[in-house]
Amino acid sequence: MRTGVWLVGVRGSVATTSIVGALALRAGLTGPTGCVTELPGVNSPALPGFGDLVFGGHDVVATPIAKRAEALADAGVLPARLVAALSEELAAVEPELRPAPTAGTQADRAAEIVRDLTTFRQRHGLARVVVVNVAATEPAPRPHPGHAEPDALRAALAGPDEVLPPSSLYAFAAVTADCAYVDFTPSTGLRLPALTALADRHGVPYAGHDGKTGETLLKSVLAPMFAMRHLTVRSWSGLNLLGGGDGATLADPDANAAKVRSKQRVLGETLGYLPQGDTRIGYVEELGDFKTAWDLITFAGFLGTGMRLEFTWHGCDSALAAPLVLDLARLTAAAHAAGRSGPLHDLAFFFKDPLGTATHSLADQWTRLCAFAGSLDPGGADAARG
Repeated sequence: MRTGVWLVGVRGSVATTSIVGALALRAGLTGPTGCVTELPGVNSPALPGFGDLVFGGHDVVATPIAKRAEALADAGVLPARLVAALSEELAAVEPELRPAPTAGTQADRAAEIVRDLTTFRQRHGLARVVVVNVAATEPAPRPHPGHAEPDALRAALAGPDEVLPPSSLYAFAAVTADCAYVDFTPSTGLRLPALTALADRHGVPYAGHDGKTGETLLKSVLAPMFAMRHLTVRSWSGLNLLGGGDGATLADPDANAAKVRSKQRVLGETLGYLPQGDTRIGYVEELGDFKTAWDLITFAGFLGTGMRLEFTWHGCDSALAAPLVLDLARLTAAAHAAGRSGPLHDLAFFFKDPLGTATHSLADQWTRLCAFAGSLDPGGADAARG
C-alpha cells in the first residue's frame, strides 16, 4: 500500500530526521527504536510498511535535503554514516520537495497546494496521502467570520485578507485534496469550525495536536501517579531550554504562549485541579536540536507532610519526534484506508493536547491506541462492529 507522506516544513530538523530514518529502515541500515508502531499490540498488517512511504513536502527555505541531513549529522542528531550511505536516496527525494506558495490570495495558494498534493499522488500511484504539519509553532490567529463555516471560508479566502494561519491553510488544502491531516505542532491547524465541517464533508481523518516527546511525556506518567495515590500536588513548575529553529520561533511571546498552553493542559485535566506554578520556555541557541527540561514538584502526603520531586530531562527533539511522525503517518493512512473519518481520538497517546480525549494518562492512552490499531485489521474491524 504505497502511501504519500507530505511534510509541511519538510526541510526542517524533524522532517529531515523522519525522512532519513524511513530511508534507513527501508534499506535495513537501522532498527525501529522509538517507533511505537513496531511494538506488539500496535503493529498491524493494516499499516503501510516503511518501504511503502513516499515523501514530499513544502517549505519556505530551499536548502537541499541532503545538506540539511549533513548539518544534522554535524550537530550529532543523525549518524554521519547513514547520511553518507543514503546520498542517492536523499537525492531521489529532493525533486518532490516544493517551495511553499507565497503569491496571490490565500485561495490561490491553497489551490497550488492542492495541485501539488494531487500530482504527487498521481505521479507515484499512491493509495492515499497523509499531510503532516511539522512546521514552526504559530501564534493563535485572530477570530474571523470566515472561520465559522466552509462556504464563508471559501469566499473569504478569495479576498485580500490573510484569513487563515499557514497551518490552517494547509489543513484546508489537505482536506480539499481528500488527504488525511496530522498536526504535530500546537498551531491551529484544523481546529476551526469551518475546517472540521469541511473534513466531515470530505470524509477524511485527522489527528493532533503537538507531539508529546519530552517533559509532557513525563507529566502524563507522573500526574496520574499522584492522582491514583491520592497525593496533593501543591505546585508544579518547569523550565524548558531549547535551541534550533523551534527554540528561535518560541522566543516570540505569542508562539511561546501557544506552546505553554499545550504543555499545561495535562495537569489540570489529570489532577482535577491546577496546582501553583507554570512552565517557562527559554531559547538557548547553543543547544541546537537538543533540549533540557527541569521540573520541581511539591506535594503533600498523609497528615499534610510536605515532600518534593525533581527531574531533569535531556533529549534530542528531532530524534524523539521523527519516529512518532512515521507512526502517525502509518496509523492515519491505515485509518483512512479503513474508512475512518473525523478526529482520531485514539491517537491521543502521541500528543500533548490531543483531540477530544477523556484521559491524559499515558497508560490509558496506550490501551486505547492498541485497541484502535487492532480494529484496523479486517478481522478486528469486523469484531469491533459486531
